[in-house]
Amino acid sequence: MTAPTTMRVFIPLTIRKRNGRPKIVPPADVVPDTGGVDPHVLKAIAKAWSWRRKLESGAAATLADIATGEDVTPAYAGRMLKLAYLAPAVLEKLLVARVPPAVSVKEMAAAAELPWVEQSGAVFGG
Repeated sequence: MTAPTTMRVFIPLTIRKRNGRPKIVPPADVVPDTGGVDPHVLKAIAKAWSWRRKLESGAAATLADIATGEDVTPAYAGRMLKLAYLAPAVLEKLLVARVPPAVSVKEMAAAAELPWVEQSGAVFGG
């Protein structure tokens, strides 16, 4: 008896739209666990804190300098920088407890302008 020349492998991939573009999503046991928080949210918060440190240390004089260096518009840089001013309780839920936000990154940046006691309700919908 001879061995078969072909083998079929089934990998349960799904196609989801992310930011309007189709994205192939591997099975859940292969994807690193971010605890339900979208990696884009985590990256945006990290970028905002990096930009804040640049401004505070004097490595960048203005927001326009950061926007030029990062190849983004000054409006985008200003909106994303607001994420560095989220309430400590909100950051703890997002980064430590890995509670997913109920709003988009853009809406989270707008929520950063609220008083700290109101931010948690605006970000997590509670």
